Amino acid sequence: MKPATSKAVEELKKKVDAKFKLAGPGHRLDSSSSSFTTSKPKSSYAPFQRAEPTVATRQAAEAALARLNSQRKDTAFNTSLAAIQAQVRRELEAEKKDEKSSDIPTYRKPIETELEASPLLAVKGVYFRCPMISEEVLPKEEWRGKIKEFLLDQLEEERGLTACLMIHSCNYNRTKVTECMDVLCRYLDNIIANPTEVKFHKIRCQNTLFKDKVEPIFGAMELLHAAGFRQQQMEHNETTEQFWVFDIANVDGIQTLEFLRDALKSEDRIELEVDRDIQVLSPAQAAKKIELPGDFYAISPEEIKKEQQYRTEAMEKQMQLRTKAMREKDELREIRKYKFALIRIRFPDGIYLQGTFSVYEKFSEVIALVQENLEHDCPFLLSSPTGHKFDEADNESTLMQLRLVPATILTFQWDPSIAEEITSVTNTYLKPDVMMLIQSL
Repeated sequence: MKPATSKAVEELKKKVDAKFKLAGPGHRLDSSSSSFTTSKPKSSYAPFQRAEPTVATRQAAEAALARLNSQRKDTAFNTSLAAIQAQVRRELEAEKKDEKSSDIPTYRKPIETELEASPLLAVKGVYFRCPMISEEVLPKEEWRGKIKEFLLDQLEEERGLTACLMIHSCNYNRTKVTECMDVLCRYLDNIIANPTEVKFHKIRCQNTLFKDKVEPIFGAMELLHAAGFRQQQMEHNETTEQFWVFDIANVDGIQTLEFLRDALKSEDRIELEVDRDIQVLSPAQAAKKIELPGDFYAISPEEIKKEQQYRTEAMEKQMQLRTKAMREKDELREIRKYKFALIRIRFPDGIYLQGTFSVYEKFSEVIALVQENLEHDCPFLLSSPTGHKFDEADNESTLMQLRLVPATILTFQWDPSIAEEITSVTNTYLKPDVMMLIQSL
């Protein structure tokens, strides 16, 4: 997705910023007004290499430990936080007892991917933010209506750029948008190259190309109006028909058409950001078996039901001898069913931090989620369920490329270079206000 930081978006944003900042803070429709939300800040943090700590690393660790000692002396005892930690300890002890009582070995069918973990992970849906319009957190369908309403309100103030944004932001078949854009650019290019050629000044509304490629696209008529075209009745083959007719007097010159053509080709649009929908879970809550909602899938509910019917057949396939290429092909087919990924980070104290991501977001965004919610700004590592420790080389890979789709649990640990010093000073990981988000049992 192209971020909405381009010229067209920025120009429109400047014009309407003051008006829409008065809307006040947004809120989720399915949570209380005190719920904690975070946007998507870009963190500059990158995991430290697992080599011998450098002098700079050691100095940073010592400074962090000094801060921890100071905080430990000055911070008052938090009874609510202590109650949460005590509850988590009891759940961990119960979990260990269950593990010991179920040590009898049992045969399990092999699994090829971590996709079977998805029933363990739960979220109500996928929600989005649109900072250009407001700070609300809403489902995608609600945002689509709000974006359309927002752009319609801007037409009188800035018709040209707004029309370009309407075309790219309010139409969801990218192939049809591209076809419309090509035709509109051809109209503009013809006049730019031949400003006095009258035949290029008229567009017949019953023309097949216009009716099929241009007319159905929301915002296309507004762009023609901004480019100096106006609708009027004209004679054609001895009948009266509707035409769009260009008049140079309706614009500030040919440069206006060049500007609109370039803005249209830039494909700028108002983008939505996936809301992290942060949740904090205890071990007992993390063990609940609840399926992912339909929002996570790139296929229809009917197709999902068919896939569930095929599950028995898939399990039988897993028992058969198959080549690596066959297994990878099936794995990719499974992964492509999903648009979003649910990531949980398990901390040594048993607490889970959960966030929602697009499957195309980079692993660095997961690092940023952890970093912004840690109580102590110290280096750390994340490990996959198979034991793979992610490093700097993984930061630019997408969650799909790393096979972290549709859901997975990552394990947190402090960087070994300073782990012993940190654990000797504190046994807490998440910020106190984040810990208070833990859901009631």
